[in-house]
Amino acid sequence: MEGPDGSGKSTQINLLKAFLERLGFSVVQTREPGGTAIADKIRELLLNADYREMTPRTEALLYMASRAQHTAELIRPALDSGAVVISDRYADSTLVYQGVARGLPQSELISLNRFATGDLAPDLTLLLDGDLENLASRMVRRGKKDRLDSEDPEFHRQVRAGFLTLAAQEPERVHIVDANRGIESVWAEIEAFVANFLKKRGQ
Repeated sequence: MEGPDGSGKSTQINLLKAFLERLGFSVVQTREPGGTAIADKIRELLLNADYREMTPRTEALLYMASRAQHTAELIRPALDSGAVVISDRYADSTLVYQGVARGLPQSELISLNRFATGDLAPDLTLLLDGDLENLASRMVRRGKKDRLDSEDPEFHRQVRAGFLTLAAQEPERVHIVDANRGIESVWAEIEAFVANFLKKRGQ
């Protein structure tokens, strides 16, 4: 599950997990950065609003370190056991936040992502997209902002544009969901899409 901050990923992930479990799947729910003890420590560094001096390259490498541990310790073992893994963000976020919005070379980030994950990529990515003013108002209601939440509006505009470009480049994997709607409407689309996705896979 990907998308700009405030798009409602956490709520929809919880609904998706419950839906898949009702279908009989074993489901592991996780997030990035984080997901393991080591990765969560890196998360604390990355999102700490006090560290405004962090450079884009430092930021990218910390995300990669967190992802490498997360993939090796949690995601791959879960997949090997037959579970479905739902992650709140994964490698796409680095290509968008550190690549598009921070201006780091995409080719280098793609190589680093492959190194960190051992070439593991999602079977399906749900991209929750929404109007930035609407998403910003949700962020205000959520309360305290982390280091990335606190970036200026232009940064978040570039993040949204980056996600939409990525979706256009990989339409077979990335499905855009209009997150401007209420929770129930967004979930109805996700439920129907995932059910059809599983049916096509014979699951």
